Amino acid sequence: MKQIILGIDPGIADTGFGVIAKDGRNPRCLDYGSIKTTPESDLASRLEAINSELDDILVKYKPELVAVEQLFFCKNVKTALTVGHARGVVLLTARKHKIAVAEFTPLQVKQAVSAYGRAGKAQVQKMVKLILCLEDIPRPDDAADALAVAICAANSWNMKHEIWSAKY
Repeated sequence: MKQIILGIDPGIADTGFGVIAKDGRNPRCLDYGSIKTTPESDLASRLEAINSELDDILVKYKPELVAVEQLFFCKNVKTALTVGHARGVVLLTARKHKIAVAEFTPLQVKQAVSAYGRAGKAQVQKMVKLILCLEDIPRPDDAADALAVAICAANSWNMKHEIWSAKY
């Protein structure tokens, strides 16, 4: 049974996305990229752009699950708030499409991809490339991070599928 999972690395300037299909043991990359917004736009316009492009991705790929990286504590409160806004748009957009959402901490994502929760960004990106049999490390970084979130969700799928399915 093939499962389509959309991984999201939320951000206000760049929201990374990665779509994978898992059929059996090996996940396969379907698409990845970044939803970019311009700093010249006001916050509401930027959030609307994220919603609109995410709508298109959800319609195109019809994932069974949207996996989102949880916000980690950071020193810059303003950054945390704007990332929180982007996360909210992602959660709402998935809800409007009646797609289950799973959230993972950065530590969980790193452990799922590299088997080490304190792995560096470069190590995670190399593992994403290897796991998905890609020719190059996915760019931009936000897209590679989103693919890592999707891989984390795929690794957790069998254990939690009934829980996620029951939500909708």
